[in-house]
Amino acid sequence: MIRGCIKTITCGKKLSRNTKHSNTSNTGNSNRHLPVYAKVAYILGLRVSPSHRRMGIGLKLVHRMEAWFRDNGAEYSYMATENDNLASVKLFTDKCGYTKFRTPSILVNPVFAHRLTLSPKVKIIHLTPSQAETIYRRRFATTEFFPRDIDAVLNNKLSIGTFLAVPDSATWQGTDHFLSDPPKSWAILSIWNSKELFTLQVRGASRVKRTLAKTTRVVDKALPFLRLPSFPDFFRPFGFHFMYGIGGEGPEAVKMVKSLCDFAHNVAKERDCGAVVTEVSGQEPLRFGIPHWKMLSCPEDLWCIKRLGEDYSDGSVGDWTKSPPRISIFVDPREV
Repeated sequence: MIRGCIKTITCGKKLSRNTKHSNTSNTGNSNRHLPVYAKVAYILGLRVSPSHRRMGIGLKLVHRMEAWFRDNGAEYSYMATENDNLASVKLFTDKCGYTKFRTPSILVNPVFAHRLTLSPKVKIIHLTPSQAETIYRRRFATTEFFPRDIDAVLNNKLSIGTFLAVPDSATWQGTDHFLSDPPKSWAILSIWNSKELFTLQVRGASRVKRTLAKTTRVVDKALPFLRLPSFPDFFRPFGFHFMYGIGGEGPEAVKMVKSLCDFAHNVAKERDCGAVVTEVSGQEPLRFGIPHWKMLSCPEDLWCIKRLGEDYSDGSVGDWTKSPPRISIFVDPREV
């Protein structure tokens, strides 16, 4: 079985003609540059029954899917897999002509039995989908993989909300005022309810490990004021929330992101989730504000890409498959 989709996303940026000769702008970098969009296909999943592997079925499925991509005008195709999944990597890079493209990090943080205390120096504002769309388009539209239909993402029933962190002394006077005169430091984050789609489960753990994990939860629940980290019950089916659209600016942006992640943890706790997950670029400076457990996270996921047609114009960014990694990427929660 194979699944795929096609969407229009940002693959680069170009200088706006209106500001090419201007050295200043009061509305941020996204006004000096415009996004360069491409119609890109994504292979959501490839599964072959163990009894039918090594028979060329996976290769045929990929070729059939790519034919559908081309028929519908896709310029590129990309997929994600674990870096150590050698069979998958070999299939796509050796047999299907894909190139290793990006290596983002998947960061996983467990949800504890106690609530996290939020910084009193940070104010968190719940944005409407319209307000969130305006900020994302004005500030992050040139981010690689930014979806052109961001409004559809934010208005999706699985999107719990978008939250903006600003200094406690700041006042919210609407998006126009925020964009024209933002505080020195701020951060933004959206939450996606992946729990409604599927659950995960860890199997094969020994009885000793299960007992130790349960003990940490019992202590955390009985003595929440100690704020001890506890290991959730991952040995039964559990759901998670996915944080996406993480961004920010200013010298305190990392701390703002930390406050937003703590807030997202508490939202996940209220909804009985086992973990909070996100995926960011390996070069993302804001990742230092994202709490996570190394034992649960993946430092290098692997995205591979392929150009589907040589007859396409190179456009403003040339052949995207040959472009160097950028600092940030936008991970679409619909692909999680």
